[in-house]
Amino acid sequence: MQSNKVTKTAITPTREENYSEWYQQVIKAADLAEVSPVKGCMIIKPWGYAIWENIQRILDEQFKATGHKNLYFPLMIPLSFMQKEAEHIEGFAKECAVVTHHRLAKDAEGKLVPAGPLEEPYIIRPTSETIIGEAFSRWIQSYRDLPLLVNQWANIVRWEMRTRLFLRTSEFLWQEGHTAHASAEEAMQESLMILDLYARFAEEYMAMPVIKGEKSESERFPGAVNTYCIEAMMQDKKALQAGTSHFLGQHFSRGFNIKYLSAKGQEEFVWTTSWGVSTRLIGGLIMTHSDDNGLMLPPKLSPSHVVILPIIHKEADRASILAYCKQLADELQDIQYHGRRLGVEIDTRDMAGGEKSWSWVKKGIPLRLEIGNKECTGNTVFMGRRDREYKDRNTLSRHEFISTIKAELDDIQAHLLLRAQAFQKQNTNVITNKDDFYAFFMGNGGFALAHWNGSAQIEAKLKQDLGVTIRCIPFDNQSGQGQCIFTGEQSPQQVVFAKAY
Repeated sequence: MQSNKVTKTAITPTREENYSEWYQQVIKAADLAEVSPVKGCMIIKPWGYAIWENIQRILDEQFKATGHKNLYFPLMIPLSFMQKEAEHIEGFAKECAVVTHHRLAKDAEGKLVPAGPLEEPYIIRPTSETIIGEAFSRWIQSYRDLPLLVNQWANIVRWEMRTRLFLRTSEFLWQEGHTAHASAEEAMQESLMILDLYARFAEEYMAMPVIKGEKSESERFPGAVNTYCIEAMMQDKKALQAGTSHFLGQHFSRGFNIKYLSAKGQEEFVWTTSWGVSTRLIGGLIMTHSDDNGLMLPPKLSPSHVVILPIIHKEADRASILAYCKQLADELQDIQYHGRRLGVEIDTRDMAGGEKSWSWVKKGIPLRLEIGNKECTGNTVFMGRRDREYKDRNTLSRHEFISTIKAELDDIQAHLLLRAQAFQKQNTNVITNKDDFYAFFMGNGGFALAHWNGSAQIEAKLKQDLGVTIRCIPFDNQSGQGQCIFTGEQSPQQVVFAKAY
């Protein structure tokens, strides 16, 4: 007999009821971020910013290990710089925030108004290719100055009509790498090496499987010769572009006169690249792993790994329970886990045990330990894992828990990746005709692998009809040549179609 009992969840609505609102409620319940008084912008709160700091720390180490050095450029870019690469400014013109005055003054009514018009307006950086290109033109003189490999961690402003926390805001945080090389081959190798680095980070740290590939001409970064990307599938089966790497050819070096004297004594233009990931990755984490009880974090990126929850029923037991918790925390914090000390929280807030425990479930912390008089007496812990049902908890000896905690965390990390990989595979379909294609996206959708003849007109029509775009032309071409499902013309390989954020 079927039960009519409705399962209560910590997050309402559920993913199935309203995915978009569920996403917002997960962020609120985990206390990651909130909408800012500045329209279209967000305030990233400590738990959310700590996730970004971990992403930043790991990627920064990997960039430096491959020879890149950090620097910083101004937030404002002269308008004349943006005009030097026509395709680039055309691609960003509608998103640019413009500074036109340099001070405030009081008007006749005593209100502050912009005053002192600038001789040349400034653009708040939507990306930094132009201002960095100008610097490269001064820094690079000889082949001995190459390759030049730099990166900056910065904020970006692009006006957005429809914003969503972490996924699309008018201001966001990112890193942008910029490099200059003596040859096209070397620059191309750089672009692809960085793409591989992003893909490994997504899978090994975020537990988020991605597809590596190249963007179609219509989807390229403005001013790029080739744009390479990693695409991930979210739980609503939409795609998230999680990182891009651009081979810029000589577009920017010609626009900014970035030349070098070769070993043969000839003056030549350099070949450049740019690449970046942003706080959008946090949105990807949320939508890849979280459930109807809140955020779920892979241990390698979680701000803390374990929370200790003292359960005090009698005031007489308070001192001994808190002492046990403190000693346990000290032991755990001595353990190194993937390059950093274990993060341990002791939650001594004066609130009911269940309410306290659920607050950490919603924050996505990987492990919860309930410590009461029973655990102190038995020298044990009562442990729950975030990737399992709330009531799925068990008792371990303190020694066993401490000696196996790294393996436990690694098991959670591996489980999240395997689950996400299975979801992506289950919702990726090979489609061989137009009717099935339309039916697929008018239904539940997902990733569609289909042959396409390279026509931008077809891309535009699919976007208009279905809200579907080509996410990438995957490097892993297992399909071989075939026929375009829209025209019957020859197609070199299948491409990935999806609705996307």
